[in-house]
Amino acid sequence: MADSTESEAGDDEVKRRFREALERKRAASASRGKNGGGAGSKVRGVHERADHQRQFRRKSG
Repeated sequence: MADSTESEAGDDEVKRRFREALERKRAASASRGKNGGGAGSKVRGVHERADHQRQFRRKSG
């Protein structure tokens, strides 16, 4: 019986720590605001026109 009580207490501790981490994450994203930061894509100019035609060569050897 003591094992199940300890297991439940351990599960509660883990759940509490996850909730705290989630709250910190939400607070950090809320402080950045909608237009404020790292939420945008890091890739730039994906659809730009290439200046040259790409060459494909067979591997020799």
